[in-house]
Amino acid sequence: MFNSSVTPHGFRVGVHKPSYTVANFRGPAEIRSLGQNEEGATVDNARNFPDGPVQEKEACWIYEIVNPLVFRGATYIDSSWAKVRADDPGLIRIAPPENCSLSAVLAKHCGPEELGAVLQELPRPVLYDLAANSTDGEELVVLAENCCRFIHGDDGLPTGLRYVEKNGSMRADIDDFELFETIANNPFLPDIYKEVMVLRPGVQGGSEIVGEFRQDGTHVYEYLRRNSYIPWGHFAANMAEDAIRYRTSELDLTDMRGLRHLYYQRSYATLAGQLGIDVDVRAGKMSEDELERLRLSLVRGLAKEGKKRKIHPATLWGWNFGYDFSGSGCRLHASHQMIHQQYAMVPEKVTTLDGGETAAYGCGDLVADTIAGYRRQYDRDFFTDYLAAIRTNTRMDGRDLPASLIVHEDSSVMVFVPKAQVSQWELQIMVTADEDGIPVGNIFEADRRVRAAIDAAILRVQHIYAAMGARMVTSIEYPKRTGARNGQRLVYAFLPKLPWSMGAFSEAQLRFICGHFPEDFARACRGRMTDDSIEKFGYF
Repeated sequence: MFNSSVTPHGFRVGVHKPSYTVANFRGPAEIRSLGQNEEGATVDNARNFPDGPVQEKEACWIYEIVNPLVFRGATYIDSSWAKVRADDPGLIRIAPPENCSLSAVLAKHCGPEELGAVLQELPRPVLYDLAANSTDGEELVVLAENCCRFIHGDDGLPTGLRYVEKNGSMRADIDDFELFETIANNPFLPDIYKEVMVLRPGVQGGSEIVGEFRQDGTHVYEYLRRNSYIPWGHFAANMAEDAIRYRTSELDLTDMRGLRHLYYQRSYATLAGQLGIDVDVRAGKMSEDELERLRLSLVRGLAKEGKKRKIHPATLWGWNFGYDFSGSGCRLHASHQMIHQQYAMVPEKVTTLDGGETAAYGCGDLVADTIAGYRRQYDRDFFTDYLAAIRTNTRMDGRDLPASLIVHEDSSVMVFVPKAQVSQWELQIMVTADEDGIPVGNIFEADRRVRAAIDAAILRVQHIYAAMGARMVTSIEYPKRTGARNGQRLVYAFLPKLPWSMGAFSEAQLRFICGHFPEDFARACRGRMTDDSIEKFGYF
């Protein structure tokens, strides 16, 4: 049975009102002292050993919201947790990290000579945690100098890394690669060390630079990831060593446009090659006018191709922002801290081992499946009803508080909180513009006005997260296949990782636990757009 929270009449929300009796199979009670209260009286565990069956007459309500996009599971909101944040949406935040300097603590108890020796002899798990969390640049330099070999200039600053031959190739002389990466990805490490360790082109490997964007202090490289987990290779747009951005709050609109321009340019050029459309690469980066002219050529080419049904690829775009590494040796998010975005083109089909063909996976196809299922269930257009449900949303708790899920909207895009969040702080962008009367479902249907709106909206979302204290965010695009005419709209989802909600067995079942109502998270986001910490970004 097709099951989505979107209906022709708005959102459908389930509610559990727990009331039950539990048979007691326990053996004899083991009453023990837990300690004492302030008056010295014993505090014991008697309440943990009830006699007879246990009755729960009225537990807190739990709201169950199947995701509008059915493949994304369902969200469960604990009403008791959510009420606290409805009363004060300002609680939806992560406190900024405290200053952390082991050297400053040790300096109170030992001299400079002993200080360096102690740092060198710290246990490996302590080193990892210090490398990830220290806010002391000098301390991080000491850690860096101890984990790899640098070449230094006359001024004592590093100019490069020492290389040694390993297994027939030249490799940087690094003692502990995880520690090296963690130090290099700490924003408080001096920039010259970041550059030498991980940012200078070529230091992370032989990936070729095949594109570049330079404008007004923005500098972005496009790398080809030739030997990639994406079978046909993919591309990474990385901020360059002379435009270091380790925090999303440091990004400006030109940075975002540069990162995204390379994505548009590469995707358009790739599709042009598949359609037999010539692209002149001699002039380097395309201008906005050249990019738009190429896009229009693609639209015409796809219209012709659609009659033959041979080429229907989809885009793949994503961004893991934020690096973290635990003392236990677990990498917690992205491969590196520096701002970067990755993208590729997904073919329509893949050859099977027996010589046949099957559909190549693209996450946007799952949205298409939802649209088709909704059409079968209601004989209506999914996104028409989804937009109507967002605009007419009502609170599930019935309180007289703001009910809007919309954080920001212009003539092309809507930034909103999904009714069922798969991350406690999930935001989405939906393109609401049409192209020739057809919903814009991918970047090939997005003209320069719509592309600019998407870029600004992505930046807006990331700045909201920065103001709230989020330091790890996954961003993904759900695109329509080229040439499809199914009413699908282009959607972006933004999924922060929160310290108290990293994902476990519930999330593996697509059961997402949430501690706030979506309407209150939208309130918190709208508040952040006018907060002093975010007004400096101007374009809001």
